[in-house]
Amino acid sequence: MTLSELLPSLGCEAADHLEPGLWPRSTSLGENGELLFAGAPVSHLAARFGTPAFLLDELQIRDTARAYRRALPEAEVAYASKALCIRSVLRWVAEEGLSLDTCSAGEIAAARSVGFPAERILLHGNAKTPEDLKAALAYGVRRIVVDSLDEIEALGALAHGAQQVMIRVTPGVSGDTHAKITTGTEGQKFGFSLREDVHDNVGRAVAAVLAQPGLRLVGLHCHIGSQVSRVDRYEQAARRMVDVLVRVRETHGVTLRELDLGGGHAVPYLTGDPHFDLQGYARRLRIALGYECSRHEFPLPRLTIEPGRAIVGPAGITVYRVCAVKRGSRTFVAVDGGMSDNARPALYGAGYTARLVGRHTRAARQPVTVVGRHCESGDILADDVRLPADVRPGDLLAVPCTGAYHHSLASNYNLVGRPPVVGVRDGMATLLVRRETEEDLLRRDIG
Repeated sequence: MTLSELLPSLGCEAADHLEPGLWPRSTSLGENGELLFAGAPVSHLAARFGTPAFLLDELQIRDTARAYRRALPEAEVAYASKALCIRSVLRWVAEEGLSLDTCSAGEIAAARSVGFPAERILLHGNAKTPEDLKAALAYGVRRIVVDSLDEIEALGALAHGAQQVMIRVTPGVSGDTHAKITTGTEGQKFGFSLREDVHDNVGRAVAAVLAQPGLRLVGLHCHIGSQVSRVDRYEQAARRMVDVLVRVRETHGVTLRELDLGGGHAVPYLTGDPHFDLQGYARRLRIALGYECSRHEFPLPRLTIEPGRAIVGPAGITVYRVCAVKRGSRTFVAVDGGMSDNARPALYGAGYTARLVGRHTRAARQPVTVVGRHCESGDILADDVRLPADVRPGDLLAVPCTGAYHHSLASNYNLVGRPPVVGVRDGMATLLVRRETEEDLLRRDIG
């Protein structure tokens, strides 16, 4: 038994704080258990917009975008739109001078709808459809990252002129992350392998691009995974990619001037999770690239990086309303959302925390499991979370670090409408994406 369990009032006071590093920087505790988010009371936002609701701190997103540009002023910073592809966020990152990483015709359409400059957009993905390629070509997307020989052939047949192309390489570097979000090692569906003992896959890709009159090879691309916290893994990938650039020059007589090292920079979801050292990352990349290029007498390539989660993830929270509480050998707190608005726990066991907001209580904190409303035993949002023992239906819960891969991965399972996205700045809230209605859900069903 813990001290806080022996002394309930101490348990209340010990829990009456925000876990450092998990909540958006603008978040603070107000009176009577209120949580202030970018200057606005969360309970007021829940009353106005309903629950569940995604809340975004606009200024934190902008500040993080600027931090990346300051850390690597010589590099192109391309926001990975798959993390959260909504028009307002695309406008914000465009205004902050970022480029855009897209993966589909739909993401290109979103960029096009806000006038995102085509020369600052790149398209990649392991299985681009003809529609994806046509959308990129129609809008004039500057670079397309090719991922297979079949795709090179398809793009070459569609392109007219000199479409800039990068080749995605699997560098054989592990990001020490979950297997389902590891992308830089052998056995993945992404990129061309460096294993020359089997086939010279990268060499074949280079030759295939050079044989297409409508394509112009400008560089190489790699991505080692998501939620990568170890800076040395990016340094290792950078060194290997310079070796590949040198090999391409020696074998094919082509000096490629661009290198994209992808993104995947980790953010903390739980207390104790590692933070990504942006300054250390920038310093070590700069040294590694400079040394390797000097050693091989190779011109320093133009560097591109692709942060997505790191820019929007920590700037978001989700607010839910409690529907039911089941007490027994294990206490379940069921909320009005679930795996339809946060698929990450079900996909790969991602961990989250939660806290009661909008009500002050001196009840002791007890471990509970926060679950969703969906008909799946795996619909668990947060396990072993310490909430007040008197948590009850109607209470509000807030979950931090939900700006990335929540709205993007949201579904309509059980025909539940997707939550709204609300931007908050200086206490003022703006509806960015409205709540999905039952009419929306039925509109596509023409049976």
